[in-house]
Amino acid sequence: MTGTAEQMKGRAGRLARLMPSGPSTAARTPFVLLVVLLLAGGLISLLLLNSALNEGSFRLSKLKRQTTELTDEQQALQRDVDSYSEPDALERRARELGMVPGGSPAFLDPDGTVRGVPERATAQPDPTPTPTPTPAPAPAPEPEPGTNAGGSAGPAAPSGSATPSPSVSPATPATTPTTPPPTSSGR
Repeated sequence: MTGTAEQMKGRAGRLARLMPSGPSTAARTPFVLLVVLLLAGGLISLLLLNSALNEGSFRLSKLKRQTTELTDEQQALQRDVDSYSEPDALERRARELGMVPGGSPAFLDPDGTVRGVPERATAQPDPTPTPTPTPAPAPAPEPEPGTNAGGSAGPAAPSGSATPSPSVSPATPATTPTTPPPTSSGR
């Protein structure tokens, strides 16, 4: 047998003659380098994308945990606001501040006439007594002879004595409704 190209006949022989007969690596080298570079670039970009997704996942879980904590805190604060805004709690705190319930209201019409009968709000005793006893006020010292209840006329009081407390007008509400307001003897 003389050669493979000579043995082939017809169309196959002509195609075999067009193809180079020896190994030619020079034509394949740029193509192989291109494929290797594309594969390496794809792997590197895939690794970068994967690490970015992991970082985003960690950040997302951290933000979800923070959102849960803040939601719990918001719900606890809302429960506190609800407990403070209950009518019983508002009434108790108002009484602690010395406020009293208002009387029946009166309204002014646009023409200037008054509808209803206004009445003064008065302090009523607290319906629920406080469980802690309140200390009794110390008795006021007797004024010296020659001074009035205000202590302004007559000789000056000794430097160590306290002046009696002024009388409380009925319009001023008492700060603690369970103890009566102190009175002076100069009325």
